[in-house]
Amino acid sequence: GILGIAALLLGADRMIGTDIDPQALIATEDNAGRNKVSNDRYAVYLPENTPEVKADITVANILAGPLESLAPVIAGLTASGGRLALSGLLREQAEQVSSTYQEWFEMNPPEYEDDWAMLTGIRR
Repeated sequence: GILGIAALLLGADRMIGTDIDPQALIATEDNAGRNKVSNDRYAVYLPENTPEVKADITVANILAGPLESLAPVIAGLTASGGRLALSGLLREQAEQVSSTYQEWFEMNPPEYEDDWAMLTGIRR
């Protein structure tokens, strides 16, 4: 949720978020309130309740294993021409995760900061 709240604070019109942890949904609502983000600008769901949407921008900050296993879901939620940003993975995991996403996305070279990596791409 924090990435979505940041996007709203930086000018996004609307955010839809999903998390497997119900506590994360509560934390997102609390953080949105603390940042004075109106509740009509965002919605958060457990995966089984997430509406079918096509996002212009999809972000995920989770571990490499879940990023790989969720790749088809993340791709399915991203609109054609939509942008992708993935973080939460280690430098040595970047190439493997990037190759997983190349089935659906035109991936850019990984960006690194110390031991961490960020992947970006555009949905075909």
